[in-house]
Amino acid sequence: MQPVDDATVDAGTDGDSRFRCPWCGDDAAYVAYHDQEWGVPEHRDRRLFEMLSLEGAQAGLSWRTILLKRQGYRRVFAGFDPERVARFDAAAIEALLEDPSIVRHRGKVASVVSNARAVLDVCSAFGTLDRYLWRFVDGRPVRNVWTELAQVPASTPVSQAMSKDLRKRGFRFVGPVTCYAFMQAVGMVNDHLSHCFRHPQC
Repeated sequence: MQPVDDATVDAGTDGDSRFRCPWCGDDAAYVAYHDQEWGVPEHRDRRLFEMLSLEGAQAGLSWRTILLKRQGYRRVFAGFDPERVARFDAAAIEALLEDPSIVRHRGKVASVVSNARAVLDVCSAFGTLDRYLWRFVDGRPVRNVWTELAQVPASTPVSQAMSKDLRKRGFRFVGPVTCYAFMQAVGMVNDHLSHCFRHPQC
């Protein structure tokens, strides 16, 4: 199962009585993201780099803010091609800080560039970003069976280990909470509530 493109974010829920995780509410962008992307196992390196970058950009903000700016991020960061982004220089970063289609936070913008360089180093060492990241869960999604949102952790020993290793390799904006949100987003863990219609599908 692969995530769909952003054309689906306008999908509505009229007449749809299926149970969803309560965090998505009835916001069309959130619902589409929940129904078609969140928790789906992702193995494409560019998309993994994208989600790691976007989760870092979210720090201190709502995910909806980032979700609605995702096309802007894809445009200015060359489709999250790490080889291209790694070549961005100081002038390119300054130009990005003038672009309202992304969150104009110097540290977060610069981290995407430095993280792209770290991705290339990881790929040299492990072959792919996918292989490096998924080894933290032994290559298989962790399937949780939470019944309410209060049970879902903000971080876990695995996300803490991932954060520590990423930082050691030069990544930034990759704290344990950010790493766990990333793991949820790319399906390394299935944190759909057990009675959510997406839980068995992911």
